[in-house]
Amino acid sequence: MKKLPLILSAVLFSLSLHAGVETGAKAPEFTLTDTNGTEHSLSDFKGKYVVLEWTNHGCPFVKKHYNEGHMQALQEKMTDQGVVWLVVNSGAPGKQGSVTPEQGNKQIADKGIKATAMLLDTDGKVGRAYDARVTPHMYVIAPDGELIYQGAIDSIKSTKVEDIEKATNYVKAAYMSHKKGEPVESPTTTPYGCGVKY
Repeated sequence: MKKLPLILSAVLFSLSLHAGVETGAKAPEFTLTDTNGTEHSLSDFKGKYVVLEWTNHGCPFVKKHYNEGHMQALQEKMTDQGVVWLVVNSGAPGKQGSVTPEQGNKQIADKGIKATAMLLDTDGKVGRAYDARVTPHMYVIAPDGELIYQGAIDSIKSTKVEDIEKATNYVKAAYMSHKKGEPVESPTTTPYGCGVKY
């Protein structure tokens, strides 16, 4: 009988790992303010593809994709095609990786970030709604509001820049497949990176 609480705890822990939104379901609505003080709601972008990228620029996995411009290049390529790319920082004030609006704008300028906006989720409500667990944790939302991809940025879990070229970029692949009317081959993957500092 003593084993039951342990089993129950394991089940609850497992369920907690799979909270959030199911791939194929409608993406949760949200409203967040960006680093310039402008509010953005997901519903503002109805009819467009939306990429959500959870970030923390102190994380080595994020640095892997930013230090040589790979993430910025993907942001630019996709936003040039009309995709809305929203970088989300869910770091709680005072915790590693959290930024003020001024610090966020400095990151945008210093790193040449090509996203549509950097959104500040200081109370973590949006991150928890999406079950964003790591940085980078990626989501792709279709023009009709369906979540068509969630998980890792790519297929090689490492901090090595040289692995980027060898990996499958899941975000790009999901967008391209859906746009062509084809099934997304890997709609849900296991994200890798540093834990979000709620």
